[in-house]
Order: sequence, then structure tokens, then C-alpha cells
Amino acid sequence: MFNHKTILITGGTGSFGKQFVKTILQLYKPHKIIIYSRDELKQYEMAQKYNDGCMRYFIGDIRDLPRLQRAMKDVDYVVHAAALKHVPIAEYNPMECIKTNIMGAQNVIDAAIDNGVNKVIALSTDKAASPINLYGASKLASDKLFVAANNITGTAATRFSVVRYGNVLGSRGSVLPYFQKLIDDGEKSLPITDENMTRFWITLQEGVDFVLKNFQRMHGGETFVPKIPSMKMTDMALAIAPTLEQHNIGIRPGEKLHEVMCPQNDAHLTIEFNDHYVIQPTIQFTQKVDFSKNALGEIGKKVECGFEYSSDKNTHWLTHDELLTKIELTKTEEK
Repeated sequence: MFNHKTILITGGTGSFGKQFVKTILQLYKPHKIIIYSRDELKQYEMAQKYNDGCMRYFIGDIRDLPRLQRAMKDVDYVVHAAALKHVPIAEYNPMECIKTNIMGAQNVIDAAIDNGVNKVIALSTDKAASPINLYGASKLASDKLFVAANNITGTAATRFSVVRYGNVLGSRGSVLPYFQKLIDDGEKSLPITDENMTRFWITLQEGVDFVLKNFQRMHGGETFVPKIPSMKMTDMALAIAPTLEQHNIGIRPGEKLHEVMCPQNDAHLTIEFNDHYVIQPTIQFTQKVDFSKNALGEIGKKVECGFEYSSDKNTHWLTHDELLTKIELTKTEEK
């Protein structure tokens, strides 16, 4: 699908972008891969490792529509990964979060339509489902923009979908590297926000593979949600540091006890497939699609009324051994 195609990744110097590029280069022969981001140092460092002839590094901010329009010229596929993601920082700098996560999202949409991009997938987060903080609310608004964009393309072929998943094991700013740093620094106890707290977990490679698969599955307008395991934070801490104590520091502002990826209020729109869920768009103006059958021919079925996919009601839970295996795989992927 990606052979001889041009792919642009916004925020491409992040953890996802690097693993996405690594995977594309291993599996396909793309014409060009364009890394679009605003940090020249990160681009310089990434270019030392990923310097294939197809690689292009494009300095630019998603807030800058003319720059995006130039960058997307002759692009076939776009992965929108750029965002301001830190919950407390977003709360302290709300308008900056809105400029990037909402207005920037609209710029990506406009540039993609203007350039006739074939398909766009925007990365979302579990925090966008029934959000309680600005980051989650801004990503929900972004998701709505991308889903609705399918209704404003007119005769253009551009189609937009969203991929939503939970915490990524080992990604920058996540709890695992933080715990590991505390362990390396000789701390005797690990901080736990709440002994009952649960989270969804996915590896970086699993996230990349899910996005790649959904480029093949998508009609346009879907929000794709993978079936992934949950784990209590206390169990995670115990798995990686069985000899250390744990102390409760309380839930931080804007933080949930449990995360949700398919809200109960969207149950009437949710379709279950073998390894994922699809949340259908609420409105279809320009295309009438049966989302229970995707572009690969996979068949799904409507979930029951009142269904909710949340980290505390999950049927798949990570064991200590499974977590440690995934951590080792993540370390291997980073090399």
C-alpha cells in the first residue's frame, strides 16, 4: 500500500514517528517520507539514524497553514501525530493547547484537502473520551474535526479517520521511564496516585501496526479503538520493582481513576470487530457507508446498549510476566 507513495507525519520526531518510520522503511519502499515538526534539534538527531534517500525533514508548525500546504504537495498519506500532550502544562497554558490541538488540526485538514491527499489518520488518546481536562477536551474537538472533515471534501477523494488508544509503554513522559529513573536513583518507594487506578497499555510497535492496518481498513469517518490490556498501577509498580514499597500521593488535577476509550454514550455508534472497535460518525452527509464491513472485508457487529470500554471493566489484564516481556520488546524496538 505504501510502496512508491509519499507519506507525511506531523510531529514525526516523537516516539511514534520514529517507530512508524522504522517500520515503513522495513516493510515498504516509499517514494518519500516527510517528517514535519518544529524542533530542528530533534530533526537533526533523527536524521543521523534515519537518513535513507527517501527521507525529508521539513521544519514547520501545524499552526502555520501556508507551511503545511507547501509540505503536503504531492503527499498520498498523512499521519497526524503532532499535539501538546502534557495535562498540567495544557491546564496552565490553555490557549497554546487550543492553538495546536484544535486550530492546528483544522490546518492539517485544510492542507490535506487542498492538496488532494488520499487518506489522513489522526492520532487521538483515551483522554478524549468523556474528557475532564483541557488536553482531553482539545483532542476530542480535534477528533470531531477530523471525522466531520469527510463531509466537507465535496468531490475530493481525501478521507479522514481517527485512531484512539491508551498509554504507550516506554514513550517519552510516560510512567514507566519515570519509575525506572526513580529506581536507578536509589529511591526506596514508588509514588502511586491511587491504589485502585487502572490504565490501558499498548506498545509503540502495536500502536504503529494498528495505524498501518487502519489505513487499509478505513472508509473515512471512523474512530478506531484497539482491544488492548489493562493493568492496575500498583501491579505495574510491583512488577518492575517487587522489593520497593509504594506510597499514595493522590490523584493529580485533571486525572481520572480509570480511562475510557468507547464511552457509554457512544454505544449506539460502536461496532465490535475481532481485535478492535469502531465508533461510527454521528452524521454522514456526503457518503453513506456500512461501517460494519470495513474496506478489508472484515465484519463487525453492534455492541449492546450501555456498553462501555473502560480500563477497569476490561476482560484482558496484563500479568506481571506479560508486562516485563513487553518492556523488553520495547527496549529492543528502540535500538
